[in-house]
Amino acid sequence: MAQKADDFAPFPVKEQFPAIDYCLTSPPPWPESVLLGFQHYLVMLGTIVLIPTILVPQMGGGHEEKARIIQNLLFVAGISTLLQSSLGTRLPIVIGGSFTYLLPTVSIILSDRFAAMADPYERFVHTMKAIQGAVIAASVFQIVIGFCGPWRIILRFLSPLAAVPIVTLAGLGLFNFGFPVVAQCVEIGLPSLLLLLVLSMYVPHAILKRRIVFDRFSVLITVPIVWAYAHVLSKSGVYNHSSLTTQFNCRTDSAGLIGASSWIRVPYPFQWGTPTFNAGDSFAMMAASFASLIESTGTIVAASRLASATSVPPSILSRGVGWQGVGVFLSGLFGTANCSAPSVENTGLLGLTRVGSRRVVEISAVFMIFFSILGKFGSLLASIPLPIAAAVNCLLFGYVAATGLGLLQFCNLNSLRTKLVLGFSLFIGLSVPQYFKEFQKVAGYGPVHTPTRAFNDIINVIFSSPATVAAMVAYLLDCTLFVHNSETRRDRGWHWWEKFRSYKTDDRSEEFYALPFNLSKFFPSL
Repeated sequence: MAQKADDFAPFPVKEQFPAIDYCLTSPPPWPESVLLGFQHYLVMLGTIVLIPTILVPQMGGGHEEKARIIQNLLFVAGISTLLQSSLGTRLPIVIGGSFTYLLPTVSIILSDRFAAMADPYERFVHTMKAIQGAVIAASVFQIVIGFCGPWRIILRFLSPLAAVPIVTLAGLGLFNFGFPVVAQCVEIGLPSLLLLLVLSMYVPHAILKRRIVFDRFSVLITVPIVWAYAHVLSKSGVYNHSSLTTQFNCRTDSAGLIGASSWIRVPYPFQWGTPTFNAGDSFAMMAASFASLIESTGTIVAASRLASATSVPPSILSRGVGWQGVGVFLSGLFGTANCSAPSVENTGLLGLTRVGSRRVVEISAVFMIFFSILGKFGSLLASIPLPIAAAVNCLLFGYVAATGLGLLQFCNLNSLRTKLVLGFSLFIGLSVPQYFKEFQKVAGYGPVHTPTRAFNDIINVIFSSPATVAAMVAYLLDCTLFVHNSETRRDRGWHWWEKFRSYKTDDRSEEFYALPFNLSKFFPSL
């Protein structure tokens, strides 16, 4: 039988991702929404716990300080998520902690002005106040660049081709927090990864009834099963004679959070005292803020695809960055030792569950605020071993990375110019940060090592972010290489996104991104 010509036709370009069951404006039933919201909360806990675990011991704090910071992070994340979903991009984006701010934060912690303090708690408090001051300064940078329009102007020249490395490396750039953390306790991390993969991908296709349970809630099923397995191992004495590192990564009773947490505690601003400001710390944190807003842009673009929305207009992206800056400001006020940014793993969860509903994310924000106030219950869930969370991230980070590669459908892959921009930016985006990290590991400081610590931190922060390096290379090449050639416009996919460069040129922008209560009329930038 002869094959038809249509059998060899390429797949058509889709402006909106077609495989989502519930899109941005079509929420699931309330019971399902609540369970999905709790699942989003469970997924973002891994990052929320890992960041204080890294920072607090270096600051001089103990279990009680770590528990309070986790509560503060959850509280601010919940408020920031509600602000972003209602007044920001209005996409189903969960706001959580960000690894991008770790480098300048650790630099503040290791500063000479705190090294002479003998009392650990005194050193913790003074370090926290210095971090708060730097975070507040970084928030002003994001608020200005978001609400005053510079980011909107820059993004007007962003094409699908230049967006591919940004979105892809927003997911792939976090590989250090994937399998390397799983391998720290492989006997619980690897079963988590394999069980999640089987439940989410194979089981739904092997059964006909109740398949939606595994499609939607594979994380909610996997985490309790492996957590119970890890608890059995802990109580049976398997790790009694293991190293402290192994016990910390594998045991379910080694985090020390439950005993250190209060039953009810409402986080409040300036609980550590009045923030202190240092120019060097502020500029270094602003550099991290710049890297974070590039990574956040990639995450937002991925979320718009996985929520079955259209391309995000530059004004909406800029508005989202502005409200993200407000979330960073809240982080500085409440003392979270970190800054808030869109969660990559929760964006990947939109693809895993095929639910891109705004309502689900708002429910997850309510869970964040609720468990941040009820400390004992929140700490119980936060004591889940990190290898389990890292196993979940392996799959979810991959969804975001693949979403970035999916943007290639708008580009001409038979163009050598496309191959140069894409291949060179991806390679440099992975290679340069890896060089900076290996140099730091061997020498104890970055490749740029001048007497000015702030300048060193600025360069090291920017060039340690894969998405930031790839974005700068791809954006520069795409905007300067053969731009006056008539074929270039189509090769880079410009014609597909051109109508979304203005908010008013497509009716779907009003459907997805309009502010509630007719507030859009107060924002002329739209």
